[in-house]
Amino acid sequence: MADQVTALASIAEAPGTAALKRRRALFAVLVAATMLAVLWLATVAVPPRSFGAIAFLVLFAVTLPWSVIGFWNAAIGFVIMRFARDPAAAVNPLAASIRGDEPVTASTAILMCIRNESPDQVTRNLEPLMAGLEKSSVAHLFHVYLLSDSSDPGIIADETSCFDAFIANWQGTIPVTYRRRAVNTAFKSGNIRDFCERWGNNHEFAIMLDADSFMPTEAVLRLIRIAQANPTLGILQTLIIGLPSVSAFARVFQFGMRLGMRSYTLGATWWQGDCGPYWGHNAIIRLAPFIAHCHMPVLPGNGPLSGAILSHDQVEAVLMRRAGYEVRVLPVEGLSWEENPPTLMEFSRRDLRWCQGNMQYWQLLSLPGLKPVSRFQLMFAIQMYLGSPAWMAMTAMGTILLALSNTPAAQYVPVEAGPGTVLFVIMMMMTFAPKIATIIDVLLTRSARRSYGGAFRFAFNIAAETLFMLLLAPLIALTHTIFLTRLLVFRRGVSWGGQMRQSHAVPWRLALTQLWPQTVAGCTVLGVVATKAPNEFWFALMGTAGLILAIPFAVATASPLVGRLFAQIGICRLPEENDVAAALAPLHLPAVEVNAPPARA
Repeated sequence: MADQVTALASIAEAPGTAALKRRRALFAVLVAATMLAVLWLATVAVPPRSFGAIAFLVLFAVTLPWSVIGFWNAAIGFVIMRFARDPAAAVNPLAASIRGDEPVTASTAILMCIRNESPDQVTRNLEPLMAGLEKSSVAHLFHVYLLSDSSDPGIIADETSCFDAFIANWQGTIPVTYRRRAVNTAFKSGNIRDFCERWGNNHEFAIMLDADSFMPTEAVLRLIRIAQANPTLGILQTLIIGLPSVSAFARVFQFGMRLGMRSYTLGATWWQGDCGPYWGHNAIIRLAPFIAHCHMPVLPGNGPLSGAILSHDQVEAVLMRRAGYEVRVLPVEGLSWEENPPTLMEFSRRDLRWCQGNMQYWQLLSLPGLKPVSRFQLMFAIQMYLGSPAWMAMTAMGTILLALSNTPAAQYVPVEAGPGTVLFVIMMMMTFAPKIATIIDVLLTRSARRSYGGAFRFAFNIAAETLFMLLLAPLIALTHTIFLTRLLVFRRGVSWGGQMRQSHAVPWRLALTQLWPQTVAGCTVLGVVATKAPNEFWFALMGTAGLILAIPFAVATASPLVGRLFAQIGICRLPEENDVAAALAPLHLPAVEVNAPPARA
């Protein structure tokens, strides 16, 4: 085992195209071998001797790629975190290509894309960045563009008032342009394309931001320096982490994301290399190739999967790579932040928009000239959402066959106890591998433990987040299933509306209206198990509790009172709350200030 770790670490340090090919070949072998081994174990645990068993194995195979790829991303990321001299440079050599004192000479546009969102939040997040640019004596190289697609009359009035004052305040220092489109053509990608056609040729680079994005000056200048030094770099994406929040939902969710994304992104960047992902914001793009090669196709037809593409970012990444420019990730924490949805409702709205956008990728898989890794990324983005209905189909099939069985303890497929237990443990390990990898790394690193408030507090918060995810996961899986059924069968999708980013309460009536199907489904499954297989009751309860408690879960995790209490007692507190990052101080975040010592008289 030690020799394997040493070999993997040495490959992680090796630069060049040949090393990247070896990485991809090794990753492909690891994923393929693991999937075959797990599928073999599944056939031992569930012998394919009946229709139910065969259907189970087919559905299980659909869920497997996401778990296996996540596991190996996490495992490779863990090795890099523990053994590479410079983890960021090991997976992205561009990270070590600058010293940090090179002159910034390129003209750069800062794009803030908004739609029906608080203009005060926009200016709050931009002010520290612009002040830092002025202090660094590079303000003359920047131009801020406030690109609005807002349609709400009240918000439009607020934008006009707020942004007029903002423009006047920065007049003579950094030019600010506010433009609002009357029609939201092609959604966000159309908003950006409109900028490209009007002003894109005036700048070499663009820093892409959303209304909930925050990037400090040092991070922006670092991206520009890297892009200046590497003329074949088309997109450089930062690792985005959550801003401290007083929303209970956002706090717990982004604590888990913080743990999972670190190892996962390091591992993925290690083998993706110059075919990395683009998440649409908190990134730098080279405008000339973006303008020339990243036109978004309009999909044929007239249903929800036709027309403009909702999930535009990954498509822009594969088009940029097709044009011969690199798309890379800079997996370093502390360069950029975002505010996560404050409630389950807002999280689901955004998630289902992504789901519909990813389903549109079916029509793009045959685009000519795509790199193999780019084509895989499109397929993997589709598969990310197909796992949910596969799990729900297995659950529904088991519940129906159990309900129709004649014996109280009948099972819909004959599961061998020993192999079945091993299979369950392996799947849980692979599912949670990204978080487990980072948790181990934090516990083995004294400074990291202290940043999370010490080992005891860290362990407590891990337990809280695990309980949260046990409730959330089945809820989200069924939500995906309902939406995909509506989308693919009844051809009913979603539109791109504004996002409510501020912490707010969810009324019981709203939660009941949106989540009653989840509650009914959970109660039905548990009721059938309690009647027909009472010995499995507690196991079934663990899997259905999130569905049964969906309505109170949505209300409780959105409660401002609960959120403030979580912030005060430190539930899922981020390192930025324990030791406030200097970059975040100008934002005056409530989650940080709630525990700030009182000012002296």
